[in-house]
Amino acid sequence: MKLLEGKLSIVTGATRGIGAAIAIKLAEQGSDIAFTYVSESSAGKAAELEAQLVALGVKAKAYRSNAGVFEECEVFVNDVLKEFGKIDICVNNAGISKDNLLLRMTADQWDEVMDINLKSVFNMTKQVIRPMMKAKAGSIINMSSIIGIRGNAGQSSYAASKAGIIGFTKSIALELGSRNIRCNAIAPGFIETDMTHYLKEGEAATEFLKKIPLGRFGKAEEIANTTLFLASDMSSYITGQVLSACGGLNI
Repeated sequence: MKLLEGKLSIVTGATRGIGAAIAIKLAEQGSDIAFTYVSESSAGKAAELEAQLVALGVKAKAYRSNAGVFEECEVFVNDVLKEFGKIDICVNNAGISKDNLLLRMTADQWDEVMDINLKSVFNMTKQVIRPMMKAKAGSIINMSSIIGIRGNAGQSSYAASKAGIIGFTKSIALELGSRNIRCNAIAPGFIETDMTHYLKEGEAATEFLKKIPLGRFGKAEEIANTTLFLASDMSSYITGQVLSACGGLNI
């Protein structure tokens, strides 16, 4: 039997990178998938991913929804419940970066990062806990970052949003543990995705690699494997924790 047979997983921001890898990994282990994308330009990739997931033998559906907008999350989760009847796992993966030195950062840039990275986690968690409480079971997995633990020059908004996710995760774990709902966070290091392509070029790549004990960048599938662990009963006694999948960068 597969690890997530008969489960329904929500994955926000799943049309590329880590989000897509997570959706595929959970589907490979038997979970039905409801995932989100934001822009019309991502509709084609969303349709492709939906087809790929269905080909794995599960039920899957793409929803256009902005996790940073509370009302859209409410509609999205209600639609998922109508379509699938339950929510077992919620992976809050949606995120962006607007890197800039604080001296040059605008209030709008700060707010956009906070809305998509941090407020989205509140929005989605607020919506999914009711069906989870009714079922007396659930796993919520929030995508933080190693930058939220150690900080990084030029990424104050990103670091603050990801650090906020960690505090939120620990608090929700305390609130919902008695209802058998687990809440954990993952703190990826430098992972090879569209968002980090610039790190692989020239001297910058060499300098980053020197800081990573394993001597390489991570892969999206490795974060997906960590997510699978936290989503499944293999981690049934783990809640309120932050798993750093960073190649040792935080040592």
